[in-house]
Amino acid sequence: MAYPNRQRKTGADMRSDTGQFELRLARGDADLRLAQALRYEVFVAELGGDGPLVDHDRRLEADRFDPHFDHLMLLDRARAGNPCIGVYRLMRDDQAPAGQFYCDDEYDLGILKRSGLRLLELGRSCVHAEYRGSMAMMRLWNGLAAYVEEHGIDLMFGVASFHGTDAGAFAGPLSLLHHRYLAPEPIRVRARAAQFQRMDLIPESDLDRVAAARALPALIKGYLRMGGVVGEGAFIDHGFNTTDICLLMDVKRVSQKQLGLYAQGLRR
Repeated sequence: MAYPNRQRKTGADMRSDTGQFELRLARGDADLRLAQALRYEVFVAELGGDGPLVDHDRRLEADRFDPHFDHLMLLDRARAGNPCIGVYRLMRDDQAPAGQFYCDDEYDLGILKRSGLRLLELGRSCVHAEYRGSMAMMRLWNGLAAYVEEHGIDLMFGVASFHGTDAGAFAGPLSLLHHRYLAPEPIRVRARAAQFQRMDLIPESDLDRVAAARALPALIKGYLRMGGVVGEGAFIDHGFNTTDICLLMDVKRVSQKQLGLYAQGLRR
């Protein structure tokens, strides 16, 4: 899950020479709670999502997969309250419980699991509203680049979202993704039938490609710039109040500069 295009400019400049910011993997339950608290603010309080394990009393967004993921955190040591200002969930194929990924509930991933590729699922990517438009997401991508290199990942994938469940409201960007960014057949996953939504809602000849591109959420644009492609069909997630697409990125097609601008590695 990824936050939609709701960026706000901020004074936080994320300068690396101040020592104010730290990028690392969560080290235990206390760190995980900080990440879940940020996720609650973005996915529940801001976007109206919910789920069976969401703790509204403690304002924590959680699910059954959390114990199996690595949680990449960006911390602002100078911030009052929760210092976690950005988070990414990362799960390798050797971590997936019984071979199941989060995306399995929304997409048929059989073609990926049979590919022999080293897989990494990305999820729950979000940045605190005050830090959007800063270097926060780029710093998270720095950490992601280091993680991918360390673990020899071949293919990254995960769902990203449009806010809302009326696919007609996103007819332009969904159609653009289908016509121009559909994954090649060897890795083309397909949305589950129960909530399958066609993405080719507008014929390519009638599509205003410029307007459609502008309407794409910022994070999806970033993935596409890195060489990302999409699975077939969108998935309507009523619980999270989103329309999800599955993005896939072949690591060999993603330059280190595009992914993270000279990743420095993760401090554990």
